Amino acid sequence: MFRVSLRLLPGRINVSLCGLLCLLAMSAPAFTSYAQRGDDPLFSDFKGVRIGMPTDEARKKLGSPKEKGDEQDFFLFNDNQTVMVYYDKSTKTVTAISIDFMNGANAIPPAREVIGSDLDTKADGSGYKLVRYPKAGYWVAYSRTGGKEPTTTITMQKIDR
Repeated sequence: MFRVSLRLLPGRINVSLCGLLCLLAMSAPAFTSYAQRGDDPLFSDFKGVRIGMPTDEARKKLGSPKEKGDEQDFFLFNDNQTVMVYYDKSTKTVTAISIDFMNGANAIPPAREVIGSDLDTKADGSGYKLVRYPKAGYWVAYSRTGGKEPTTTITMQKIDR
């Protein structure tokens, strides 16, 4: 554990140092990213489908799924974009949405437009970041695989309380 002894410092410095530390502690929330404070998400739906939406409405907005089930549907768009929509069986509402953009997909949104910041990428180009939105009741994650043909995945999921 780290400990600082102020006995060796003159009184004026002690007061100044304590004041500076208090100021830094109070301003720390200002350095937190906007999204991580629980404010409104930048990415709130996919083609009009939102977390908490009734299953029937989600299916109307996305069309006919390639595979349909009580707990999840699988959609394929343009051979390079897949979407999985997960449902709560008891409430019949959307609990999660996962969108995969494969190599050649059009209009892949940049991380900044989805999670409010760029990804911290590794040497191979891969990266991942998850941002929680407690007020909205879900989190959003953005990930990208490495390599010459990366896959970008955007996931939204209800926060279990």
